[in-house]
Amino acid sequence: MTTIGRILMVEDDPKDTKLTMTALEEYNLSNEVVVATDGEEALDYLYCRGKFQRRTSENPAVLLLDLKLPKVDGLEVLQQIKSDERLKMIPVVVLTSAREERDMAASYKLGVERVRGQTGRFSRVRQRHQRTRSLLGNYQRAATGKHKEEMTNHRLQKS
Repeated sequence: MTTIGRILMVEDDPKDTKLTMTALEEYNLSNEVVVATDGEEALDYLYCRGKFQRRTSENPAVLLLDLKLPKVDGLEVLQQIKSDERLKMIPVVVLTSAREERDMAASYKLGVERVRGQTGRFSRVRQRHQRTRSLLGNYQRAATGKHKEEMTNHRLQKS
């Protein structure tokens, strides 16, 4: 029996969290979603520390990561993930309103799959919703563990 992998969403804005959860529901994904509201909590989840010390040690199927986070920022979280042999294969999608090129370049340099920005108040809700649905459709296979081979093949094709 195949188990559906968890999605770890790291987002400090409750409105963006709700919006992303709505997109997940509309896409009919049955993945459990764990929400961390800051970088420290995300690392606690990934390393089974603090309130997550009793969770199963299975890695999330996908990590949705905001860059601008309290306590530990998203780039530092990303750097720790990509430097850890046990965590570095987790597909990471950066969802952020940060439009600083150096943050986006640093994200790609650290190996994120995608960086998705947000724009304008009015269109922000609709665009983030559509992008999240699209990205999650692409990463649905990650829940079954097929993503590693597919992502490797995708990267080789881009080269």
